[in-house]
Amino acid sequence: MKAWNVVNLLVVVGCVTLTWNVYAQASNAMPMGSGPAASSGKATPADKKLARDVRKALSKAPNFNVSNVFVKARGGVVTLSGSVSDGPQIQQAAEVAKGVPGVTSVSNHLTLYTKGY
Repeated sequence: MKAWNVVNLLVVVGCVTLTWNVYAQASNAMPMGSGPAASSGKATPADKKLARDVRKALSKAPNFNVSNVFVKARGGVVTLSGSVSDGPQIQQAAEVAKGVPGVTSVSNHLTLYTKGY
């Protein structure tokens, strides 16, 4: 009877281990992309140019400090991140970015910079 219990225990442990390995492999799978740029994660030359154009437009905006703002572009979608010193500059950055030719949408992740933190 003890041998039968040991065999049952080994079968259960084996099933749990196998199930965990299958779950881990499925969780580590690469997300599906909609195109070559999305799957490679690399910016194309057009994306880099668009990001430069947006950054240049931000640097020309009145009373806007672009030094802590980061711009990323992928297929016309521009992501702004970093921080600004004045609250209205967050919306200003989005408006300026939307006005750049080639920008289809803006994802604004700018935050307000507070001194001392």
